[in-house]
Amino acid sequence: MKNILVSITLLTIVILLFACKETNDISGPDQGNGLDKYSNQIVLDWNLVAFETMSGPAADHTLLVSRITAMTHIAIHDALNAIAPRYQSYIFSQKDKQADPIAAVASAAYEVLVASMPDRKPLLDGRLATSLAGIPEGSSKIKGIELGKKAAAAILALRQNDGAFQDPISQPVSTGQPGAYQVVPPFNFVFAPHWKTMQPFSLEKPDQFRIVPFPALNSADYAEGFNEVKRIGQKDSPHRSAEQSGIAKFWYEYSEIGWNRVTRTVAADRKMDLLATARLFALVNMALTDAYTAGWDSKYHYNFWRPYTAIRAAEFDGNPNTETDPAWEPAEPTPPVQDYPSTHSALGNAAATVLSTTLGDNVTFTFASTTANPAGATRTFSKFSQAANENAESRVLAGIHFRFSCIKGQQLGNQVGKWTIENHLKPLY
Repeated sequence: MKNILVSITLLTIVILLFACKETNDISGPDQGNGLDKYSNQIVLDWNLVAFETMSGPAADHTLLVSRITAMTHIAIHDALNAIAPRYQSYIFSQKDKQADPIAAVASAAYEVLVASMPDRKPLLDGRLATSLAGIPEGSSKIKGIELGKKAAAAILALRQNDGAFQDPISQPVSTGQPGAYQVVPPFNFVFAPHWKTMQPFSLEKPDQFRIVPFPALNSADYAEGFNEVKRIGQKDSPHRSAEQSGIAKFWYEYSEIGWNRVTRTVAADRKMDLLATARLFALVNMALTDAYTAGWDSKYHYNFWRPYTAIRAAEFDGNPNTETDPAWEPAEPTPPVQDYPSTHSALGNAAATVLSTTLGDNVTFTFASTTANPAGATRTFSKFSQAANENAESRVLAGIHFRFSCIKGQQLGNQVGKWTIENHLKPLY
C-alpha cells in the first residue's frame, strides 16, 4: 500500500509539472516568475502610444511605421524577459531580477520611439511621465528605467544603419510593355523601392520566400483574375453588394494598424500575462514588417501592373478573353506600388499565422477600423484565418489587386509568420 501511495504521489507531481510547462497557448499567468501580479495593460498602452506617435503624415510611410513598431516591441520584450527570463531574447541579454517591469516597459518603448521620432518628444515625455507616476520611488524603479534604456539601445544599435529613413518617393522606370507597372492616379510616383532590400527582423534575407511568377498575360488564369476585378472592383459596380463595399473600406486601413488592434483586442480579452503579451506583440510586429520587406522584394522583382492599368490597356495584353475599358476606375484608390503580390494580404496572413500558432485559430474577437463606413462600425470573427481571408478578399473588392496577387500574398504571409514564430523568442522551458 505504501508503495502504491508513493507511486500515486510521484505521478501527481509529474502531472503538475507537465501542466506548468510552456505550451503554445501563452495566455495563462506567469508561473512564479515574479511578473504574475502585473496586468498586460502597460504593453497595450505603449502599443497605442507608438501609433499615436506616428500618426498624421508620418503614418503614411507605412513601412517605416511597421519597422519602428517592431523595434518598440522587441525592446519591451527583451526588457521584461531580462527581469524574469522565459523566452529567448532577441538582441538584449543582460539580466536584472530587481528591476520594476512597468518602468522597464515604459522606458524601453519611450527610448525607441523618441530616438526614431525626435519631433514627438513632448508627447512621449508626457506619456512616459504618466506610466512612471504610479511606481514607488526607489531602486527598483531606477533599475527598471535603466533596463528599459539598455534594451532599447540594443535594438537601436542593431538597426541604426539599415537605411530605413531614405526618401521613399521615387520615379518608376517603366518599359511601357504590357504587364509592366505604371503609376496609377492620384499618385505620380512609386513608393520606397529601397525597401526591397531592407534588413529583415526575422527572415534571413528579403528574397527568402520570393513568390513564383504571375500568370502569363495570355493565360486563362490571368483572364479570370482580370475579369473578376474588372467586374466586382469597379467604382460604383452594380455587381458588388453593400456588405462587400463595406468590407473593402473596413480593411482599407494600413495593415499594421489593423492587425495591432486585433492583437490588442485578443490580448485584453484573454487577460494574457505581461511577458506573454510582450512576446506576442514582438512576434506579430516582426512578422508584419518582414512581410512588407518580402512583399516588396517580389513586387519590385516582377514589376507587375495594377488592375487600373491592365483594364485600360487590355487591347495590348494578347489575351482574347479580356476587353479594354478606357474609363475604368477602382472602388478605392490604388496604392503607389506594384500589384504582385498583395502585401496587404501578406501582412494579414503573417499576423494571423503568429496569432493562431500562439493562441489557436478558433478565437472570437470584434474590432473596429479607422476606414470603416459608417465610422465606428465593427466586424466579428471566430477565427484569425477567417479575418485574414476577408482581409485579402477586400483588395479584390476594392479594385486594387488581382485575386492571384492576393492568393500569393497570403501564401507569402503564411511563410513569414511560420518562420518568425519557429525561429525567434522561443520558450526556454
